[in-house]
Amino acid sequence: MAALPLAYRVLDVDAGLGGPAPRPKRGIDPVHGRTYTGRTKGVLMSAIEVRRRSRRLELRTTPDERELIDRAAAATAMGLTEFVVGSAVDAARRVLADRDRFELDPAAAQAWEEVNARRARDLPGLRRLMERPSPFAG
Repeated sequence: MAALPLAYRVLDVDAGLGGPAPRPKRGIDPVHGRTYTGRTKGVLMSAIEVRRRSRRLELRTTPDERELIDRAAAATAMGLTEFVVGSAVDAARRVLADRDRFELDPAAAQAWEEVNARRARDLPGLRRLMERPSPFAG
């Protein structure tokens, strides 16, 4: 996948429940730890990748769940969409991590390669089973 161009993203630091989000130290983006270029009408500007979202996701929450999500988004100085989508994507990656990828550290990868390089053992019972005609063949 080609790298996306960098652009300035606006972080709304005054959004959310319970008042404005905490202001970061000058020069630090609280979400990504990158420097920002300054303030423009109460918002922070940060250089990150541009993502165009074209699909809609609707969900229902209880009032308590919504308040909790709004507070968490405000505490991280993220917009609600960015916070919810980011959290959902992180959760999806964790769920699929052991289903989509097989990652090993270098020592484990070497051990895996050694196991796979071994010559196959002769298993007489398996050989007989595989030589039998399939019960599903007509």
